[in-house]
Amino acid sequence: MTGCTLGDFVAELRKIAATTPDPTAVIGRVRPLALRLAREGDWLRPEHYRCDAAQGFGVHLLHEEPDHTLAVFAVAWLPGRGAPPHDHGTWAVVAGVDGPETNVFWERLDDRSRAGYAELRKRGETVFGPGDVVSFLPDAIHSVENRTDRVTVSLHVYGKHLNYTGRSQFDPAARTETPFVVTVA
Repeated sequence: MTGCTLGDFVAELRKIAATTPDPTAVIGRVRPLALRLAREGDWLRPEHYRCDAAQGFGVHLLHEEPDHTLAVFAVAWLPGRGAPPHDHGTWAVVAGVDGPETNVFWERLDDRSRAGYAELRKRGETVFGPGDVVSFLPDAIHSVENRTDRVTVSLHVYGKHLNYTGRSQFDPAARTETPFVVTVA
């Protein structure tokens, strides 16, 4: 990536996606680029801190290909709020931008044979923020929480726009799996 603009990042993303269909390889190449864009990029605007109060976070589309692939978002998290356990249905790379966010990692225990049913077990958690990157394969499950008293922001890069992957959210206590669609600003 020659510069550190969103346009340069998207151009590199397109090259990477055209080179390999392997999500692990894509993630490995996207991680350092996403970190650089998060640290040095020209993309962050005041409106990227706006959140949807009902949702608990704000999702701001920065780029999406016409076929809904290679989606890039700024995601803002309200204090004390977050996202329930969920998968992405695509590869994902998330870079910290402003403030710490807690990611909880989950393991699915059931065999996926019962529609709407899921058993999860917490595997661990990590706090990440500016200068940190976390990545996920399509079936990985995590939840996010902003445990601070101010809005935090992270840069999210996906192989496909989240609302087009058929992804799920989970309720570990109720052992349920339901579709997870987000409101995009």
